[in-house]
Amino acid sequence: MNTFDERRMQDLGLLFLRLSGALFLLWVHGLPKLLNYSTELSRIEDPFHLGAAPTLILAIFAEVLCPLLIMAGVLVRLACLPILFLLAVALLVVHPQWSLEEGQFGWLLLIVFTSVFIAGPGGLAINTRFAGVLRHA
Repeated sequence: MNTFDERRMQDLGLLFLRLSGALFLLWVHGLPKLLNYSTELSRIEDPFHLGAAPTLILAIFAEVLCPLLIMAGVLVRLACLPILFLLAVALLVVHPQWSLEEGQFGWLLLIVFTSVFIAGPGGLAINTRFAGVLRHA
């Protein structure tokens, strides 16, 4: 395999990682919160005492808007940050009693989005069309 083929395979791998991780987060956590806002408002944990509504809005931002940006390949690294913060808070603050087995989905998402944050979006992202620092955001 030549260098071009290897780079293309890496880009496809990063695209798959971005799409699958973002789609899982959006489908399993984001859309249910968005579509069942009233119900979720009474159920959401509020570890920083911001109030249920602001906490839910921040969770929806991290679980709906950020995955959409990541899937589109726009500001991918920046979009990973709220997700990583949300996952860390959920696993370490809200549910510290969870065993590894109970929190495995959260830990796997943390691994996926940390990988995307480190590696970047790859060549198959809208980010590549930006100039300067936005190209790497």
